[in-house]
Amino acid sequence: MEILLGQGEVNPDKPDNRGRTPLSYVSRGGHSEETEEYMRLMKMLFGREEVIPDRPDNDGRTPLSYAAEHGFEGAVGMLLVREEVNPHKPDNLGRTPLMLATSGEHEGVVTLLQSHRAVALARPNVEQSPPRRKLLLLFLLILILFFSWKLS
Repeated sequence: MEILLGQGEVNPDKPDNRGRTPLSYVSRGGHSEETEEYMRLMKMLFGREEVIPDRPDNDGRTPLSYAAEHGFEGAVGMLLVREEVNPHKPDNLGRTPLMLATSGEHEGVVTLLQSHRAVALARPNVEQSPPRRKLLLLFLLILILFFSWKLS
């Protein structure tokens, strides 16, 4: 990939037939021994201005949703610092990165996403529409019921 990115005529954000970009593939991560390599590739892609870090694929999935689903904390952290990345963007099935991380029991990613959410809500110009608030409350209620059932 380094050789391809080094050539100016190669578009590092070109989607495949499923709408997935190189960043969405790299964001999934791999085996733990490959984490450093995946992080290096992400940094290289972020270094190119034509890469859109929040570009959804044909299923509405973003690189953040793939990183959250697969528990790739490093990728989640790198994506969350980018202003153009919306951590609350649902895919075509209505699943947000937080929902995917929670269902995969990726506690570190859940904590990162929740921390980012708390910071976003503290900003005065961030608002949610009433239906999204209801959906969030329903999701939190389901989480509480699930974890209380799991503990008993």
